[in-house]
Amino acid sequence: MIDRAHTESTLWRTAVSAFSYYPTRHIDEPGYTVGEDIAWCLEPLSRVDQTVLERLSHLVEAAIVDPTAHRAAITKELERLADR
Repeated sequence: MIDRAHTESTLWRTAVSAFSYYPTRHIDEPGYTVGEDIAWCLEPLSRVDQTVLERLSHLVEAAIVDPTAHRAAITKELERLADR
């Protein structure tokens, strides 16, 4: 079972990253990559199985880039993981 505090932290970090993301951010901030945000978001779950982290990284990226379309998916997946 994954600690709910860790999944909630990941969700909060994803929301912060989504709020600060915009498509041309890498131009305004040379060296920025969305991968940095994904790694930061998943940091609280670093002890989770690599396969799970891989799936989550795709969900986190989608939620950062287009939160309106993808926030429900990441929220449901994190809730499912915390309830195991």
